[in-house]
Amino acid sequence: MCSYCGCRDITLIGQLNAEHDAIVNASGPLQRAVDAGDTAAALELLDVLEGLLHPHTALEERGLFTELRRDPDFTDHVDALCREHDDLDAGFAACRGGDWSGLTDLLFLLREHIEKEENGLFPAALTSLDGEQWERLHTDPAVGAHDHDHSHSHDHSHHHAHAHG
Repeated sequence: MCSYCGCRDITLIGQLNAEHDAIVNASGPLQRAVDAGDTAAALELLDVLEGLLHPHTALEERGLFTELRRDPDFTDHVDALCREHDDLDAGFAACRGGDWSGLTDLLFLLREHIEKEENGLFPAALTSLDGEQWERLHTDPAVGAHDHDHSHSHDHSHHHAHAHG
């Protein structure tokens, strides 16, 4: 992951990077549980992964992505990342519904997505956002609040109906 440009020194970017690390670290045990055929453990580990991922993507979308969208040069890229958030949600919902066949590809997409943010978007934000935008990102309680309020982004429904099998 990116460590050369200094963007991790920005509080919000550093937080998002740390969350990326936790998300990636949670994906390995999930893959291993699925590979072992342990559906009960896989569902618990999916809860952990989604518990990290949903507040993270909501924070990105209502904070950094909102600021970057103000620049037309970033709109298409940010929209593509938001579609990937939706694709990840749909893929994890399929897993939760009992179809684990796409998990390996889904976790690959997740790692690619994180790489795009850390090696592309975050460094670009460092140089593109102005002082007022960074101040807004660091002082706006709606951006800094790290809870499960999804009212400022697209739906990240939390489906916890477990299929046992």
